[in-house]
Amino acid sequence: MRKPSPRRIIWRSVQSWLASVVVVVAGLMGTTKIRKLLRGKRDDGFPVTPPATVSTPRGDATTYTYGDDLYEDMLTAVEGARERVFFESFIIKGDEMGVRFKTALEAAASRGVEVYVVYDAFANLVVNPRFFSFGPSVHVLRYPVYNAGLKPFSPRRWGRDHRKILVVDDTVGFLGGYNIGSLYATQWRDTHLRITGSAVWDLANAFIDFWNMLVPGDLIASTGSEDWDPRVRVHRNVPRQLVFPIRGMYLEAIDRAVSHIHITAAYFIPDHDILQALLQARRRGVEVDIIQPEISNHVVADWLSRGFYGRLLREGVRIHRYKDAMVHAKTCTIDGRWSTVGTANIDRLSLSGNYEVNLEIIDDALAAHLEEVFARDLTNCDELTLAEWDRRWVVSRACELILRPLGPLL
Repeated sequence: MRKPSPRRIIWRSVQSWLASVVVVVAGLMGTTKIRKLLRGKRDDGFPVTPPATVSTPRGDATTYTYGDDLYEDMLTAVEGARERVFFESFIIKGDEMGVRFKTALEAAASRGVEVYVVYDAFANLVVNPRFFSFGPSVHVLRYPVYNAGLKPFSPRRWGRDHRKILVVDDTVGFLGGYNIGSLYATQWRDTHLRITGSAVWDLANAFIDFWNMLVPGDLIASTGSEDWDPRVRVHRNVPRQLVFPIRGMYLEAIDRAVSHIHITAAYFIPDHDILQALLQARRRGVEVDIIQPEISNHVVADWLSRGFYGRLLREGVRIHRYKDAMVHAKTCTIDGRWSTVGTANIDRLSLSGNYEVNLEIIDDALAAHLEEVFARDLTNCDELTLAEWDRRWVVSRACELILRPLGPLL
């Protein structure tokens, strides 16, 4: 009997692995759905830190950890707009909350305010397209599902627009992890910032550059800024330009840590350099704590995260799993001095793939408040111990092994 060629053996192996991935993902999705149904919805919600404002070197910063609080202040800002509004969101649900935002934006445009809206078409495939039919005076950019044109393999063309930005009259800005929707208003734990002062220019400029790059026929006029203070900076990933400063920001900050690192991550799939930076910080005595959802809205991301638990736990990193609600925040504080809040997850898609925006703040007061938020979130977490991790089922280990090759894709 003729032996199969090496090429055929490889192809059959790939086919078998792909089939295994499909089976594993289907099984995990089913069991996760059952777990969520059995868990039900908490009547008492989850621990919430009320909005709090601190002064930073470039203006005030207000932290939000509950969607209802945030949305009311965002809508109030839009309703009071006099000159222009920049609104950008990865997801805008066509539900009651989405309708409130759409109505407020259209009302602002009807009274003469220049209103610009950006949303990601792929992320909103499940939303009725008619929902995004704004009035004729609203400038709308639908970031397309396919943006590669005749360059399908270009890394410059595949990033999604994962940003969440609101800027009103160049005087107030909002950014963070919250998308727009009724679900996020009360059932998700996320973090967003409201900023005033000169840092708003940075956020507005991030929006303007993105719009002008994609809509050259409807350019937005831009002005410069005289404020060069580096203690508050907006970092933005721009795949079209192969610019990804948020990853570099994280690496630099982690390398500086001497006391502690507090990370809240919706999806934690670090690349080699981020992982090594955290492990090296731990080896020099830095306390590293990571909060993740016990069950997120992306089951594959959950299981890819598990592939890092063993190494992290053995080095003394503490992993805390947030219970009974989806924690979607993307925040980090280091040594009570440095903080970042934004849209970028710690995974390849965010740090070297998507359009993202993060605020970096070197300020003791804001870091102290974010550490208070972190401490309150810990009251709703179970810590994963190494002993518990080593006792996990053989089936779980097999699922992790089968899904591991997907890590570089996410």
